[in-house]
Amino acid sequence: MKILKIGVVVFFSVVSALASQSGNYHLLREVPIAPKGGWDYIAVDPSARRVYISHGMEVDVVDADSYSLVGKIAPTPGVHGIALAEDLGRGFISDGRASTITVFDLKTLKTLAVVHSTGEDPDAIVYDPVTQRVFAFNGHSDTATVLDAKTTKVLGTIQLGGDPEFAVADGKGFIFNNLEDKSALLKINARSLQTVARWPLAPCESPSGLAMDLENRRLFSGCRNQVMVVVNADTGHVITSLPIGAHVDSTKFDPATHLVFDSNGDGTLTVIHEDSPNRYHIVQTVKTAPGARTSAVDPKTHRVFLTTGIDGKFTVLVVGR
Repeated sequence: MKILKIGVVVFFSVVSALASQSGNYHLLREVPIAPKGGWDYIAVDPSARRVYISHGMEVDVVDADSYSLVGKIAPTPGVHGIALAEDLGRGFISDGRASTITVFDLKTLKTLAVVHSTGEDPDAIVYDPVTQRVFAFNGHSDTATVLDAKTTKVLGTIQLGGDPEFAVADGKGFIFNNLEDKSALLKINARSLQTVARWPLAPCESPSGLAMDLENRRLFSGCRNQVMVVVNADTGHVITSLPIGAHVDSTKFDPATHLVFDSNGDGTLTVIHEDSPNRYHIVQTVKTAPGARTSAVDPKTHRVFLTTGIDGKFTVLVVGR
């Protein structure tokens, strides 16, 4: 009986492993939302089951399971990104056109404060839970504004030496940021607010999307020359590169399935499996819609949310298995 049970466990473990690598992702749902202009970053709150979607002059909030619109955060002029500090019960929005950062309550969606950035066009924004600080990367100033997430006080400004794109926190007190115009990756000490490393990303050109496998210390940069590079987060060594679609903007990682997703403006989603920290392979290329270049992964359902606006329509796409 014990042998049988062990055999069953092994069988289902193998099946589960194969399923995670087999892909089978496809478009599950198209959710129309009233058009109001452009779009950029998406963020998922897996606990509250909410999806935050940047959209023109506001952030639309959608239920992650029913896909219904449950609220809005406005005004957020020229909104780019949304960072969620779940431990503090608040979120932070980068308002590019106004060069401000909107602070809001995660439960009520009400605005708590509006902070003036120390740079122009705050774009990527990330929360570091180790230091409880928020980093807003200013696209027109090549700087990062740092806030105390509790007090919303500006703590300092970091000179980046290049045009910043997506950023991630590693859970150990460091922030990583892609420099699009330099094809480089920065490592920033979240405590000292100093850049401690600047790594070239060749063969990557114009990196945009950035994601991280926190456990294995691997960074994934989606690049505009249609490759994704895998980088050792401790040494800066580029481990490998894989082909992806055109006009990538966002790169996401699902730690449960070990899948990396590159959302491409050409209407495709490249799905890559992490076989081991140093080995990767392309699982599939999913057809999405033209312009669907930004995305977020729901770690509970493992579904991918994307947004696009064509022919005067704005749509949330849900991709899953």
